[in-house]
Amino acid sequence: MSDQELAGVTALVTGASRGFGRGVATALSSAGARVVGVARDRAGLAELRTEIGGSFTAVAADAADPVVAGQLMDTYRPGVLVLNAGATPLPRPIQYHTWQTFSRNWEVDVQHVFHWTREALLAPLAPGSTVVTLSSGAALRGSPLSGGYAGAKAAIRWLTGYAAEESARAGLGIRFVSLLPQLTPVTDLGAVFAAAYAARQSGGPAGGPAGGPAGPGGSPLTADQVGQAVTELVTGPGPDQDAYLLTAAGLRPLT
Repeated sequence: MSDQELAGVTALVTGASRGFGRGVATALSSAGARVVGVARDRAGLAELRTEIGGSFTAVAADAADPVVAGQLMDTYRPGVLVLNAGATPLPRPIQYHTWQTFSRNWEVDVQHVFHWTREALLAPLAPGSTVVTLSSGAALRGSPLSGGYAGAKAAIRWLTGYAAEESARAGLGIRFVSLLPQLTPVTDLGAVFAAAYAARQSGGPAGGPAGGPAGPGGSPLTADQVGQAVTELVTGPGPDQDAYLLTAAGLRPLT
């Protein structure tokens, strides 16, 4: 799908009100897509609607609700689906978590990707559609201060790969690709954990085990760069891998 082909295409982005989701929604709109942004934060969505303009539709809803996933997929039939919504885990070592806090990202992040991916395969979305899921660099390196976060993000990567295989087996022509961004202090979640790991390491690198490599000069990954990367995956040649690490230096295929 080229930039020209993206013009007028419906792109649905979950977790669109802030952080990476906001950057993705803005980038896809700039590339010509009609963007549907889903988030629970009505005020954040309203701000984004003012920024983007009439090509943006705000939907205040819980992206982890399977009914919401089914209804919005039936209504909009997106050509691009970006699954970014997620919870900020409690920044504590493992012994200070309860099962409820430990499993929070399984209940939100993984559950939401499961529901929407299932709907994309069952609908099915049109051939040539692309589904991008947001995993994390923590899926590769772990994250000892965030409970089940790293495992949840690893599950998202594998779930996306399973969906790609099912799409190929059924000849659906839907592309599924997972993006693993490095930890960055420019998002709300990243700021919390960059500070937590910096304190834990007594002045060591802020990224810690969850970070992944930084860009040139140690520059942090920005929401705009995530938006550009997603747009590149959608409008460029079909990705030859089902997962990519994303740092400020750019995309790197994972095998």
